[in-house]
Amino acid sequence: MTAVLPETTAESASDTSFPPGFVWGAATAAYQVEGAATADGRTPSIWDTFSHTPGRVRNGDTGDIAADHYHLYRDDVALMKDLGLKAYRFSISWSRVQPTGRGPAVERGLDFYRRLTDELLEAGITPVATLYHWDLPQELEDAGGWPHRDTAHRFAEYADITARALGDRVGMWTTLNEPWCSAFLGYGSGVHAPGRTEPTATLRAAHHLNLAHGQAIGALRSVLPASAQTSITLNLHQVRPLTDSADDAKAARRIDAVGNRIFTGPILDGAYPADLIEDTAHIVDWGQLIQDGDLAEISRPIDVLGVNYYSPTVVSLAADGDDATKNDGHGASDHSPWTGSDHIAFHLANDELTAMNWAIDPSGLHTLLTDLAASHPRLPLMVTENGAAFDDYISPEGTVQDPQRIAYLHAHLDAVRRAITDGADVRGYFLWSLLDNFEWSYGYSKRFGTVYVDYSTQRRIPKASAYWYGDVIRSNALPDATGQE
Repeated sequence: MTAVLPETTAESASDTSFPPGFVWGAATAAYQVEGAATADGRTPSIWDTFSHTPGRVRNGDTGDIAADHYHLYRDDVALMKDLGLKAYRFSISWSRVQPTGRGPAVERGLDFYRRLTDELLEAGITPVATLYHWDLPQELEDAGGWPHRDTAHRFAEYADITARALGDRVGMWTTLNEPWCSAFLGYGSGVHAPGRTEPTATLRAAHHLNLAHGQAIGALRSVLPASAQTSITLNLHQVRPLTDSADDAKAARRIDAVGNRIFTGPILDGAYPADLIEDTAHIVDWGQLIQDGDLAEISRPIDVLGVNYYSPTVVSLAADGDDATKNDGHGASDHSPWTGSDHIAFHLANDELTAMNWAIDPSGLHTLLTDLAASHPRLPLMVTENGAAFDDYISPEGTVQDPQRIAYLHAHLDAVRRAITDGADVRGYFLWSLLDNFEWSYGYSKRFGTVYVDYSTQRRIPKASAYWYGDVIRSNALPDATGQE
């Protein structure tokens, strides 16, 4: 029986509680947790190739084993049940399902996701599937990757295959996770796979990711039951000018264009913003890139918008010659990911930082949600990622105490609750991440999990934040200042 997420209302029972039916979950991504890189017919994705390239990932780490979720998923689902999770957001490895990115599926690859979803349903946990979390089959990259239009068509075929296999079990589908990262970090700054630094390719990739999303929505809708829900997850930047000056306002507008509206414009409003096209016309020929029917495809209706948030983006106009790639929170590179937005300086919102050197500012999440509610009032929202990395360690007593993460989660969940009170239709929250995992170009040096993973033994140790989050889920409310719900 297909599992769908329940509908909630934007009512708030009290100053600490969430609406009835609010969805509480945690999230992971295939390449970050599964391991089993060559098992059952899986072939390399761009992240396999990237991580095995010397100098690309800290300490030479790869996702070959990761948290071995592929073999330990039953234990992990039991752990989710013990913690009280109501939903689990996972991604599907495209090259595990379609090793070349085209042609028939490998049933052994699909069988893993069948087993996983069956295990989740047996545990009373709603499976939420993401089709793409950055792991493009390497053969498709060799054929041109996301800057090549055909990749969007291949993605729609993959969506069709996967929905036919899992549509009887999974009722909530996300097409893409953070396409900004795929395009701008993968093809702009090169700090993510496939590690290219080509401004024109960056914007072409962004358009074809949008097109892939729209075509996949069409494919999903042709296969799934009417009750199924579709979405896309965007890492929308909560952009702030450093000062009230006109120059800094211009900087914020330009970053908002290439950071947010390059996706929200065509997906939610059916058009690319005029200022974005003007800012980047010297880089790409939008008239040639956007073909007849593209915008109609891209703007197919979705049921929920997924929102990922970690930290605000504070910008100013930089002096000529200043490096716009420094301090933007997206990794060190000689190439800016902000294609078409030169001479922008990035600043920390405050000096309270996570282990990623990201400023902790829950007000940004509240603003992001309420602004979306104001601009698209009929669109339900879901916080699909929010969390923090800290320098966690196992105590002599064998526990992992992470009070900083608990404080982070409490403050950000309160921001979500306040956004709901202020009229935002937020249906749920997925903590990032369930497990410590392969943190992309940072390798295993950063721990985002609410469950500690000892990579040498694959032992799982729930951190104090896991038990705290479980209490929040069970009460559907935040503890007050004294720790009482």
